[in-house]
Amino acid sequence: MQVSFEEVKQSGSLELLAKQLVEGFITGLHKSPYHGFSVEFAEHRLYNEGQSTRHIDWKVFARTDRLYTKQYEEETNLRCLIAIDTSSSMYYPRPSLAKIRFSILAASALAYLLHKQRDAVGLALFNHQIDELTPIKSSSVHLNKLFALLEKLFEKPVKTTQSTNVVTVLHELAEKIHKRSLVILFSDMFDGGDKQEEVFKALQHLKHNKHEVLLFHVTDHETELNFSFEERPYEFVDLETNEKIKLNPAEIRGQYESQLASLHAELQMKCHQLKLDMISVNSKTNYFEVLQAYLIKRSKMR
Repeated sequence: MQVSFEEVKQSGSLELLAKQLVEGFITGLHKSPYHGFSVEFAEHRLYNEGQSTRHIDWKVFARTDRLYTKQYEEETNLRCLIAIDTSSSMYYPRPSLAKIRFSILAASALAYLLHKQRDAVGLALFNHQIDELTPIKSSSVHLNKLFALLEKLFEKPVKTTQSTNVVTVLHELAEKIHKRSLVILFSDMFDGGDKQEEVFKALQHLKHNKHEVLLFHVTDHETELNFSFEERPYEFVDLETNEKIKLNPAEIRGQYESQLASLHAELQMKCHQLKLDMISVNSKTNYFEVLQAYLIKRSKMR
């Protein structure tokens, strides 16, 4: 599912598209034979043995044969900061800009879902520095501000030679988020091969400060992972440095795939060691994968 800015304008708002995605996802969960999640997001949560029976909703029990307790508006179950990498490499491939647009719409759907669950959500936009960092709140007014920021990002022109500094940004976020939170990160993690160990230390800083981390590693699988190009000469351009090189993909495909596989294996291993979740997502794939990964992570935090 690809979404263009024109579709956002035609639908009326990014919020409406996010709402449609979440409602479609919830409908899919209702139809699913797997019942691992509560789908009564707005007003109910599953009853746990030992809880007071005072707030059990018996009407829902009669309808579903499952025990749910009523959840009140002032309750907040979780604090979540959604961080989006806005460096130049996230504006690939052109002209679709699939990586940044996938991240924006997936983040919008997550923000809507978090709000629907009465959770608190905030937003960070970063490249070599943090450009935007909002408070983490659960109000409808705050959610509208987040959608406004995301729509503004959707409208922005393509950034040229805007570098990434994931290391500095993650260290800064670890210190600025004062209460235990879930940090959801959308990034291609292209911060230079010689910085990998520093990236892991920055992720470890978040964990050390008691934050949970869910990393969505966003790439265009067809070209960035599989290096699927026609057998003809190309000029490849590094979007963050503007460095250019002319070559035939067949000349380096084997070496490229080997080095990339090694890089990804190391990233997966380090994330596993740090006990944080890393999900490799294709910028051309289904947004439901992101929502499901979030629900799995949230259920582990209860």
